[in-house]
Amino acid sequence: MNNGPVAPASIGGGQARFGVYFRRNLAGYLFVLPQILFITVFILVPIVGAFYYSITNYNLLTAPEIADPIWKNFAALPGDERYGPAIRNTLVFAFVTVPAGVITSLLLAQLINRSIRGIYFFRAMFYMPVVSSFVAVSLIWLWFYEPQFGLFNEFLLWVGLPASKWLKGQESALLAIIVMSVWKNMGLNMVIYLAGLQGIPPTVIEAADIDGAGRVSKFLRIILPLLAPTTYFVVIVYFIGALQMFVQVWIMTQQPGNGVLTGGPLDSTVTVVLLIYSNAFEYLKMGYAAAMSVVLFLVIALITYMNSRLLQYEVGW
Repeated sequence: MNNGPVAPASIGGGQARFGVYFRRNLAGYLFVLPQILFITVFILVPIVGAFYYSITNYNLLTAPEIADPIWKNFAALPGDERYGPAIRNTLVFAFVTVPAGVITSLLLAQLINRSIRGIYFFRAMFYMPVVSSFVAVSLIWLWFYEPQFGLFNEFLLWVGLPASKWLKGQESALLAIIVMSVWKNMGLNMVIYLAGLQGIPPTVIEAADIDGAGRVSKFLRIILPLLAPTTYFVVIVYFIGALQMFVQVWIMTQQPGNGVLTGGPLDSTVTVVLLIYSNAFEYLKMGYAAAMSVVLFLVIALITYMNSRLLQYEVGW
């Protein structure tokens, strides 16, 4: 066995093999280069910048300086009277919106997963809210939720129920935003579940029919377990988006001419992202807003990890 130094010829041969490998895969590297640059410039660099600014006194008017002590911005978070309600509202919104959205999307996908006349029209109509602007949808639902002459209160009065304050009531404002958000995102998850349903081998369903399985039993014992990979993806992505909810509250709760008062009434709909925006661009407290962003990033990472552990699946056919 030769334990001596590597011969120069061997080194040259390795370099030649690497050169051949690089030239052979050069086209692939060039294709992925724009995506790598995009991720680096617009995702990795801002993340690193947020962590840096979170330990500074940066306020957009002066150069950032390291805070003294370094955890000053993080230590100020528990004393913020709006931060506690923002965390509560964000978690309530996420943990209500995601289960409701997943269940309704799955049932809707199961409903339209059939061959009937005009089925493509119905699929397009259910997907239409997804391609609509969240700002436009929020403005339309503002009219629906109008306490005096809104469509929803007109319907409640027509069926003999009392009218609701909707966005004007402290108890009903967050629920109203949750309902609108579930409706807005239902079409996207419906399409994902529809793809999952159509990916199930027909032989599995035919075998269940031969064995005499009913519709409910077939759905709960066969279809739902086989959709575990789809549910895993939908829940993970849905949670990440729900924890960053901003547009609905910003459009539907702000007072005319005074964006500082968004998140009402009485902070019943204020969210963490709304506070981040308010502190960064209204109060110019960039360092403090960056600290909120870092905490939100860690919370999203923790919840994503917990979901990935709870939703582990093992599917094969």
